[in-house]
Amino acid sequence: MSAWPEQRSINSIRVLVELGQEQGMLLRDCLAGTQLSAYQLQNSQTQVSAHQELTVVDNLIGHLLPKTPHLGLLAGQKYKLNTFGIWGFALISSPTLRDALNLGIRYVDLTFAFNQVRLEEDERYVSIILDGEAIPSPYRRFLVERDMASIMTMFHDLLNIKAPLTQLHFQAPAPTHILPYEAYFGICPQFNQANNRIVFERHFLQLAIPHRNANTALISEFQCRELLARREQRLGIAGRVRDLLIMQPHNPPSMEDVAQQLCMSSRTLRRHLQADGVSYRLLLDEVRMALAEELLTLEHITSEEIAIRLGYSEVSNFLHAFKRCKQMTPRTFKQQRLLNRERLP
Repeated sequence: MSAWPEQRSINSIRVLVELGQEQGMLLRDCLAGTQLSAYQLQNSQTQVSAHQELTVVDNLIGHLLPKTPHLGLLAGQKYKLNTFGIWGFALISSPTLRDALNLGIRYVDLTFAFNQVRLEEDERYVSIILDGEAIPSPYRRFLVERDMASIMTMFHDLLNIKAPLTQLHFQAPAPTHILPYEAYFGICPQFNQANNRIVFERHFLQLAIPHRNANTALISEFQCRELLARREQRLGIAGRVRDLLIMQPHNPPSMEDVAQQLCMSSRTLRRHLQADGVSYRLLLDEVRMALAEELLTLEHITSEEIAIRLGYSEVSNFLHAFKRCKQMTPRTFKQQRLLNRERLP
């Protein structure tokens, strides 16, 4: 069993590709070996595997090290809260930093972390500890530095301040230049330590989140639970069917077409889906609703345009399907999402 969730959003790969391109890499070099297309990269509903993300990491390391030794640090600075979708909404809506950290660790499988994360607390200090032992050694330093830096980025997005650390430990040997680390973390790091650790004073846990909202926090945590459960159910054949449906939302393939692409009969496909507790129709509805949610975050798109993009013959069919699934109209959903987005940094 993998030490981290196998299925994840495309957003992290998108961030890594952006970093690679900023450092002079071509898109095809960033994505080499992933079997991902430019279209899939831009489609926020694309689900990828942890292996595909590690392949992108390998591409960046191969092209950009050693000339950019603090590559992981640069990557972590790009992981804003809105990169994490509903997980980010849940954190920024939390009452206090303590609530945000506890929720974040509870649903860490919705993030892109390859490290195991835990909190330690005593009477005066709090430590966030990252265990990267399960990460393949060629990628470990990059991913530890990325995840450590992304925690600092998260602190800034949550509190609008730079977290005042008291200690910063890395297991890895000291790099040739440590100034980039001091500049970003605000403290001189210690290397060759027993673990990877971010330490700050305990009283900071009580800091109120400026954009806290009790109602949004409840809804967002419910959506985190729902998304986590859905991801756990959508591995294997069901996940592959979902990926094929995402590729053609305006003209979804029939079940027979999907079966052919998966090199099996429609009867065999139906049997696999039944074993997973789903059906082709249910997966199609899930894909359409997920894409509808994404489109409804755009300010100037109408329900009619969304219905066309998602392959509905009538806008009324889309409206009925959306309300049945979300218990609210697309208009109400859009208003809530736009309000939540304004709260994110």
